[in-house]
Amino acid sequence: MEDQPPVTVEPGDVSVADRVAELWVALAADQRAHGSHLQAATNRDLARDAVAQHAVTGGLVVARADDEIVGFVTFSKEQGDYDVDSRRGLIHDIFVRESYRGRGVGGRLLDAAEERLASDGIEYVSLEVLANNAAARRFYERAGYDEFRVEMEKQLE
Repeated sequence: MEDQPPVTVEPGDVSVADRVAELWVALAADQRAHGSHLQAATNRDLARDAVAQHAVTGGLVVARADDEIVGFVTFSKEQGDYDVDSRRGLIHDIFVRESYRGRGVGGRLLDAAEERLASDGIEYVSLEVLANNAAARRFYERAGYDEFRVEMEKQLE
């Protein structure tokens, strides 16, 4: 870890969409161990398009070590037709390469997304985490997130 370059956190643009999509594939593959049904590599092109859209709308932040993208977060303002009493933002995906975990990179990405959302008048931020992913749940709890809604699933025979 000590010979790794320092990590910077900055807004991402469309030029990094392909590299971030590769990280998204790694994220999706990792999540399969926690019960995700999402296919990883077969969704790469869709993920690249989603990352590019987030970049265009200001909802992409990347972590860099020199020229390598070592993490990312995508986020947006919640859209909907219902009248609500507060404005909510959504964290869609966050990922840090395993070799950079434990160095505060994920926290810096989450902070950057929250700061961007707050500057847009967002009052609450929500995200989803797989119930079986204890490490991610601890990460979000340490960042001040509480359970808000519980999604349940049943496999049909």
